[in-house]
Amino acid sequence: MFTTESKGNWPELLPGVLWSYRTTSKTSTSETPFSLLYGAEALIPVEIGEPSTRYTQATEESNEEEMRMNLDLLEGKREVTLIRIAAQKQVMERYYNGKARLRYFNIEDFVLKKVFQSTRAANAGKLSPGPYKIQGIAGK
Repeated sequence: MFTTESKGNWPELLPGVLWSYRTTSKTSTSETPFSLLYGAEALIPVEIGEPSTRYTQATEESNEEEMRMNLDLLEGKREVTLIRIAAQKQVMERYYNGKARLRYFNIEDFVLKKVFQSTRAANAGKLSPGPYKIQGIAGK
């Protein structure tokens, strides 16, 4: 829960939150959004302020060579990510289809529209609760 103090600090915290999101590996892609966009892992601000071996060992030439190599590999990394996302979508589709109950209607059947609490005020006109008579079948 946010307090009034934390609401005031939110603009100050936002860059850190976004940095954290962009540099954290996502389960769907196994990559960070930053690496998929730029082709390299980000140096976190702590590594710049307190130099690590990764930061101190880097030279301009080695950095350029590493960036070229990462850019060459980036397209392959993106393709692997797209394949992983497609596979995950298939898994979710199979799960949904296993749980979904299909209902088939015939012409002249009567059906009702389910009205939720949030839409009770808007029960007039074309999308009122019903009943509706099925006049034709358009597809699945």
